[in-house]
Amino acid sequence: MSNLTVSIPHQLSRVEAKQRVEQLIDQFRQQYGNLGKIERRWDGDTLHFTLTAAGMSHTGQAFVEDQAVRVEIPLPWPLAMLAGNLKKQIEQEGRKLLSGPGK
Repeated sequence: MSNLTVSIPHQLSRVEAKQRVEQLIDQFRQQYGNLGKIERRWDGDTLHFTLTAAGMSHTGQAFVEDQAVRVEIPLPWPLAMLAGNLKKQIEQEGRKLLSGPGK
């Protein structure tokens, strides 16, 4: 199994970055809710999440750091082949979400 790791820089406070990560998950649920289920749990500044779709579960973590949000998702071999496209999508959506001034 290989890890997909994405680091998305930000200039927000950790609190604001966490709020925006929550917003992204809510958007994902609205757009793709019919495809699967997302469970999430915060442990300090670390989000543990599980995506269940098509009878398969995938877990990962998002670490909210001072200057970046780092996402790590262990990928089984079949999904590792799609890692490049998945990483690109996460980076694009993450940059949109984390850009702009904090509150």
